[in-house]
Amino acid sequence: MSKSICLYFQVHQPTRLRLYRFFDIGKDSHYYDDFANRTILKRVAQKCYLPMNDLLLKEISKGKGKFKVTFSISGSALEQFDRYAPEVTESFRKLAKTGCVEFLCETYNHSLASIGSVEAFKHQVEKHKQAIIDHFGVTPTAFRNTELIYSNSIGSMVNSLGFNTMLTEGARHIMGWKSPNYIYRDESCESLNLLLRNYTLSDDIAFRFENREWPEWPLTADKYLAWLKAADGEIINLFMDYETFGEHRKAESGIFDFMRALPGAVIKDGSMEFVTPSEAVKKHTAADDISVPQAISWADEERDLSAWLGNELQQDAFNKLYALEEKLLLIDKSELWADFGHLQESDHLYYMCTKFFSDGEIHKMFNPYDTPYEAFINYMNILSDFSIRVNDAIAEK
Repeated sequence: MSKSICLYFQVHQPTRLRLYRFFDIGKDSHYYDDFANRTILKRVAQKCYLPMNDLLLKEISKGKGKFKVTFSISGSALEQFDRYAPEVTESFRKLAKTGCVEFLCETYNHSLASIGSVEAFKHQVEKHKQAIIDHFGVTPTAFRNTELIYSNSIGSMVNSLGFNTMLTEGARHIMGWKSPNYIYRDESCESLNLLLRNYTLSDDIAFRFENREWPEWPLTADKYLAWLKAADGEIINLFMDYETFGEHRKAESGIFDFMRALPGAVIKDGSMEFVTPSEAVKKHTAADDISVPQAISWADEERDLSAWLGNELQQDAFNKLYALEEKLLLIDKSELWADFGHLQESDHLYYMCTKFFSDGEIHKMFNPYDTPYEAFINYMNILSDFSIRVNDAIAEK
């Protein structure tokens, strides 16, 4: 049996918040920086989404069914595509029509609902599933949680929603001596198959590709193919942000040339084949069970939740947000539920991270605020106004 390659891309754009001052509370309930959202989305569309989708479409055509990729696209990103760049949505539809692309289900707002609220999690999963059906005409059958966050309890929730395949991180402290290059089962939910990210080979593309101090620079398709062939196991899961291409790693780095060459090199070699997650679990039998009692993710060296909940600022914001859910359930106002969804986006908590050492530079790269404290104050001002609106809506009932 040939070795498999599962190539998966996360597509997400946060709904960025405007500068919201204390004196805006109770007076202005528009929370979003529409100019930044439009400007950044259009820039990333031109640098990444449109050229990369076109590249993949051409390589899929050349591969005659042998080249396959997988996407998860957050509902927050889909909303911005529809609002600011409908041509991006159309380019993803063209990929969907090839039959060589799988779209995964996830939380609609790229949230931490799997940690914060069972009901919010189920609502967002169902909402996202319907959004994928509406946009691309396909029903997702495999799942990836926000930032690949996973634990036994999350796996059970996902399985109860009808999914038997899920993606997560091949975290070293969970795997021990085991290789991520096999299909695994959740120890407490054996009907759930797990695909684990090979973070070394994934990060060679996502983080090290244009680093001229990296001993392996420059990375070529032939060199990378040799690494894939030398890897142990049955399936190599290459998971990364889609914005790696053209946005995080500039076109001048050669990243597009690399991705243009890789599919053909793999297909010509013939010893490996591309698969989607749903195909992978049909082709390969689970090699073993794994147990993940504490949540893991693909973020930072710790591969845990500390990027979002690692300090008191983040925990305070998180707890106060989800404490409002019980009140929201008493009212039926779509605009409040929409804002509740956008305020759940994990990015807002990520901006409050106070890691200044090993992963500090990565956090700075994606942070529009000068300090995590500014991010916290801005968010809590908005949350104060949102709370007033929720209480007013209850009082009106």
